[in-house]
Amino acid sequence: MTEPSAGAGGADLRAMVIAACRELTRRGLTHGTSGNVSVRCDERRFFVSPTGMDYEVLQAADVPLMDLDGRWFGRRRPSSEWRFHRDIFNSRHDVSAIVHTHSPRATALACTGRGIPAFHYMVAVAGGSDIRCAPYYAFGTQELSDAALAALKGRKACLLANHGVIATGADLPGAILLAGEVENLALQYTVALSLGEVRILDDTEMSRVIEKFRTYGQQNAADPDLIFGGAQPDAVE
Repeated sequence: MTEPSAGAGGADLRAMVIAACRELTRRGLTHGTSGNVSVRCDERRFFVSPTGMDYEVLQAADVPLMDLDGRWFGRRRPSSEWRFHRDIFNSRHDVSAIVHTHSPRATALACTGRGIPAFHYMVAVAGGSDIRCAPYYAFGTQELSDAALAALKGRKACLLANHGVIATGADLPGAILLAGEVENLALQYTVALSLGEVRILDDTEMSRVIEKFRTYGQQNAADPDLIFGGAQPDAVE
C-alpha cells in the first residue's frame, strides 16, 4: 500500500519517535524491544514505533504511519500495541504523544494489581488523585485497549496489570517525563509499603494540589506573597 503524504513535518516526527524510543532505554524505562512510542501527525493519523525492532538500528523509514481506521503504511508493521495508541488518540484530543514502558518498579507494582494512591502529592502530575491500574488482558488485544482507556479517564497515565505503564502528553518529551515520574512514584510507594502503613492524602488535599499543578512551573503563575524586585542586580563581591 502506498503511503500517503504525512506533510512537511513527517520526517521530523519519525525522528522524534526514534529519539524517544532510545531515550526510554537510556533512562532505564524500557529494555530490549519492550515498550513503544507514538506521536500524533494530524487529527486522523499518527506515527508509531515498529514491532520487534532494536531501537538502536531504527531508521526513519522504519516508523510506520497509521490512521484511526487501523490502516498502516510503510515498510515495517506497527507495534503490536497499536490498538491502544489508536484508541487513545481517537478519544483524547488533549493527547499528542504516548509512551508505553515496562519500567521495573511500576511494572512490579502492576504485577500485584495495585495502582498508586495519593501517598505523595506528586501523584497529581498524572492528572488526578491516583494512578489507576487497568485489569490484565493479553497484550495487543482490544480488551487491553478498552481497559487502558477506562483507567486513563481523567488521567494522563495508568498502570497495566502484569504488564507495564502508559503515559501520555502534549508532546513526546512531556510523555517521557511523566513515564519517568510514574516510575519514581512507584519506587517511593513500594519502599513506603515495605516500611508499614502508608499515609494517604485525602481528596480535599489532592484537589488543592491538582489545582496548584494547573500553573506549576509557569513563569507568570500568581503568588500574592512573592514580590518581583526587577532585573537581577550585579553580584556582590
